[in-house]
Amino acid sequence: MSKRDFLVEIGTEELPPKSLFTLAQALATGIVRGLDAANVKHGEAEWFATPRRLAVRIAGVADHQPDQEIRRQGPAIANAYDASGQPTRAALGFAASCGVPLEDLQQVDGPKGRVLQFVGVKAGEPVVSLLPAIVNTALGELPIAKRMRWGSGDQEFVRPVHWIVMLFGSNVIESQILGKEAGKQSRGHRFHAPQALTISSPAKYPETLREKGRVVVDVAQRRESIRAGVTAIAESLGGTAVIEPALLDEVTALVEWPVPLAGRFDARFLDLPSEVLIATMQDHQRYFPVRSADGKLMNSFITVSNIESRDPDKVRDGNERVVRPRLADAAFFWETDRKQSLDSRREALKAVTFQGKLGSVYEKSERVAALAVQVAEIIGADVAMTRRVAQLAKCDLLTAMVGEFPELQGLMGRYYAQHDSEPADVAAAIEEQYWPRFSGDQLPVTRVGIAVALADKLDTIAGIFSIGQKPTGTRDPFGLRRAALGVLRICFERGLELDLMQLVQSAVAQQPVAAPAGTVDDIWAYLMERLRSSYLEDDSPLQITTEMFDAVVASRSQSPVDIHRRLQALVAFLALPEAQSLSAANKRIVNLLRKAPGDVSGAVDTHRLQDPAERALFDHVIATERAVNPLLARREYAAALAQLASLREDVDKFFDSVMVMADDPDVRMNRLALLVRLRGVFLQIADLSRLPG
Repeated sequence: MSKRDFLVEIGTEELPPKSLFTLAQALATGIVRGLDAANVKHGEAEWFATPRRLAVRIAGVADHQPDQEIRRQGPAIANAYDASGQPTRAALGFAASCGVPLEDLQQVDGPKGRVLQFVGVKAGEPVVSLLPAIVNTALGELPIAKRMRWGSGDQEFVRPVHWIVMLFGSNVIESQILGKEAGKQSRGHRFHAPQALTISSPAKYPETLREKGRVVVDVAQRRESIRAGVTAIAESLGGTAVIEPALLDEVTALVEWPVPLAGRFDARFLDLPSEVLIATMQDHQRYFPVRSADGKLMNSFITVSNIESRDPDKVRDGNERVVRPRLADAAFFWETDRKQSLDSRREALKAVTFQGKLGSVYEKSERVAALAVQVAEIIGADVAMTRRVAQLAKCDLLTAMVGEFPELQGLMGRYYAQHDSEPADVAAAIEEQYWPRFSGDQLPVTRVGIAVALADKLDTIAGIFSIGQKPTGTRDPFGLRRAALGVLRICFERGLELDLMQLVQSAVAQQPVAAPAGTVDDIWAYLMERLRSSYLEDDSPLQITTEMFDAVVASRSQSPVDIHRRLQALVAFLALPEAQSLSAANKRIVNLLRKAPGDVSGAVDTHRLQDPAERALFDHVIATERAVNPLLARREYAAALAQLASLREDVDKFFDSVMVMADDPDVRMNRLALLVRLRGVFLQIADLSRLPG
């Protein structure tokens, strides 16, 4: 069976840069999935992406699908033949549906007795006949939030499609994809090489577009070309380029033929906060800022053009003309905003809606203040300062600067608080309230900032859950997943011994709506699910299974820090030789208690302890409780579990020699009470019955 390379290219109008790479990866994944489902052998898959194209190349695709053995089971023999041995309509119908005479069917053992069975071979199809459907299916499954139509057709895609290349080796796969006939004619750069380009084979695809079309289709090559070019220009200016990975990816997705150029702006704008300059250049203009050797911003930037101009000075001048008014606006906002204090803006928050059912931003700030004070009292933060921060925290939302640069909320609040001569911790905490903003981001440092950050996030979670708009699937418009992870990270990484359940209850209780029954439990389950996911990640320092996490959560610990300690102790316990036996014993206890009529208390009547094994176990449990309780009080869970491991021998002897479900109901209930007492000692740390085995 011969093999050939496969190539498909979807040529479009400019694709959205922030989803470009995701779409290309998903297209490659979808095509590979289709080939695998069809049992077609193939080699490595590569994806390519530029603003005007998505492409996938797969090496060594078999040119023919292998034959498939088909096995179909039909009616039972008892139903296939009548009493005289003649075939029934069921048997004849089954043979006809298989396209063979009755004599060609086999009689085999089925799940419920002998049945008729057809065994045949379905000839494999040429892969060129399968690929169009595979590509169409992959395109239909792309994660496109909103598809669009164009022209008079009914095709839908993320952007209008202008050409399709689909080659198997050097041959075109004749088909129609998204309303376009497939061919071997691609397109080069919109300005440098607008003419059609013939792709002779999949292997020549990147080379042809680069050399004849002035298009770098390989994303990694294009990204590295941009990084190296920007770095070199910054060095020539005597500085270092600020290259954020997200911006580098976005610029890579915006250009097909990258040409970095340096530009300048008036030095007077360097008086603005550096974050404002960076936001203007990075977020609004997709420019790379430049820092000098002392770390300060220079009045230079580097842009990446999508064209190699014969007059680069004109391109440079154009970019400088564009950024100048933006920086002038920022300077105006900076001067104007500081004429009014943050505190004077607070009343105006009453006119800003946080959420229709949850009131204004002012009302939210009052709720956050009350909850933050509760946290502050626990963690030792200054209560008056905490209340002050919560009241001022959202005031910068009304400033012109944050109106233009929403991503600077909190940060500008810090600058304006400093200008208003607020205490240093107040200013710092106004910025810290939003931390962490994303995975891996920094955490609040000040105690006041910690209190307000926790309160703000918990209030948002409680409010949205209380109005029945908790996240579903990928929809999370209020960022509750990020807020939940932020709460957990702050508690855990700052070592806060907080009763998180109590804080959730307080947050729900102060919402302006009546929360549905079970809202607190739903929020707790949501937080625990986020915590579970963080432990199950590959880079988690603690190797935890789902069952281990469930075992600890079942102990009803309400502090993330305490949960972590218990998990650490459980990991150490499971390495002990006694662990498996005691886990199995806990499972057995749970099963026995399920059979008991009603609830069983842990009150043991020592006069009814008949067997030496149950007497020995009771005495050992009592002694272990006395030894373990001081350890639990100090939260020394590893030592406590090591102590509990000593119960193994008496537990094994008990189950080997004692009939728990005795005929005498009083004896039976007393033995069950002993098991409840035994299980209760373990439950103070974890529910071992939830562990596998």
